[in-house]
Amino acid sequence: MPNNKKKLPKDIIEHWPEIFSDIELKVVPIKYLHSVRVEFIGGKQWVIDIAKSKVTESLESIENSLLELLNQYQDQILHIDFRLDTAKLKTDIQNRTRHFLKKRQ
Repeated sequence: MPNNKKKLPKDIIEHWPEIFSDIELKVVPIKYLHSVRVEFIGGKQWVIDIAKSKVTESLESIENSLLELLNQYQDQILHIDFRLDTAKLKTDIQNRTRHFLKKRQ
């Protein structure tokens, strides 16, 4: 049986190995994306700066725009690289853990 578990990339794990090394990737919310790099057949690349877009657009708007772009160019896309905002992810996990531990006391 093949191993379908998707681990985070090594450079992400290095930011917080005691936590990120055990995470299996299934879905990444837009709020945790820093950027998206789209590589097209023929070598052309686009880098979509999600962090910059968050300043002026809603997460829903960013998600819709990204989906529209991927659907429009799906036959021409060779690879998509989603870059995580590891600092935000780490902060949110720590905050939720603290909140959970306080509730249990």
